[in-house]
Amino acid sequence: MGFLKLFAGKSPEEAEKKADALFEAGKYGLAKMEYENALEKWGKGAQGGEALEERLKEKLRNTRELLAQKHKQDGLEIIASEYYEAAEQSFRLALELTENPELIKELRGMLDAIGRRSGEDQAVPAFDPGPLKEEHPERTEPGPTEDEYFAALCSDLPGPVHREFYHYGMSFRQGYLALNEGNFELAAEKLLQAMEENPEGDLIAVELATAYLNLEKYQEARTLAERFLSAHPDSPRGYQTLCEVLWAVQEFDTALERLDACPHSMAESLPVLVLRGETLLKAQRLEEAERLYERELESRGWQADIARSLARAYEAQGKKAEARDTFGALLAECRACGSPGDTFAKQRFSDLSLELGDYSSNVLELYLSLVHEDPPRRADYYQKISRIYAAQGNDKEARRFEGFARQAQSASFDF
Repeated sequence: MGFLKLFAGKSPEEAEKKADALFEAGKYGLAKMEYENALEKWGKGAQGGEALEERLKEKLRNTRELLAQKHKQDGLEIIASEYYEAAEQSFRLALELTENPELIKELRGMLDAIGRRSGEDQAVPAFDPGPLKEEHPERTEPGPTEDEYFAALCSDLPGPVHREFYHYGMSFRQGYLALNEGNFELAAEKLLQAMEENPEGDLIAVELATAYLNLEKYQEARTLAERFLSAHPDSPRGYQTLCEVLWAVQEFDTALERLDACPHSMAESLPVLVLRGETLLKAQRLEEAERLYERELESRGWQADIARSLARAYEAQGKKAEARDTFGALLAECRACGSPGDTFAKQRFSDLSLELGDYSSNVLELYLSLVHEDPPRRADYYQKISRIYAAQGNDKEARRFEGFARQAQSASFDF
């Protein structure tokens, strides 16, 4: 899952691009931390002028305000269920984020009301937003705290789930963070403890199932995923987890049967469709997968998830031109809406174009951008850039990028 990788090894501009993508996806908690990361890197002497700093600060302010509004709304939903402690947490998180005087006044009033209802005679601390963290690049703290990580991860969850996650206690919090950091042994230990502490906490089951899946404890994962679906038969997350378990043990027919048996309200939903198609692909029932995706694109209109899967089905059958054209359509959509490029689609479009004899400058530019977007594969990209230059008759650049490829390959071996 690599949650912590969000905060490592990027230039300010790269961090900004990642934050923009998170923001566009509505993941404001993660976007906030990534904008803070970009500003911290700017403050440590990375390249970029004052315009970059001001742009990042403005984006961070906007993100903080949106996140504050979301925490406020979450708190209002939670308080309706009389979980006052969790609601208070949401309101305090909002108060720490906002600089809007009206919202600050409103949140303080809500916190006072909670204090009176619970019989706590304590004043809400005066709030002074002060300078934003990014205005102090000399700070020495290592980065976001566990509370900030947890708040960021929970900020994009539906209100009822958010409420439950805060209600489950410290063991769950530690396990959930470990799961998102890829520490599956610790995640399994803490989430199992959380289940014992919260016997009615059925939302924990799917998180523990995910940990077991990554530990290759497939039977345990399957049992938990089935348990979760029995309580939440309309959960796309539950079907996703169960299908991943069944794929791992190659029980593809069972996966299709479970998807066919899902509630009628979900049967034609996009998440179930994608799972059904992915199961057909993994089962090597490629023509069936192709027909499914083509039919759904025709009936639903353009859907990027379906198109990406259709391109994979074409490629698996050796239909390179069809796969290339479909990946190309995905890239065209990204350019049209101004969203960050689909790196996988870009890589497959470029490779397939090259295999089909396209040595154009367009493909060359795509590989040059992939060098920066996908650094672990830069040696391969440099080699292909060299091939394109050679085909274009530019021997000087071909030799230069061949040298880059050797250096990148050597560096990967050294690492």
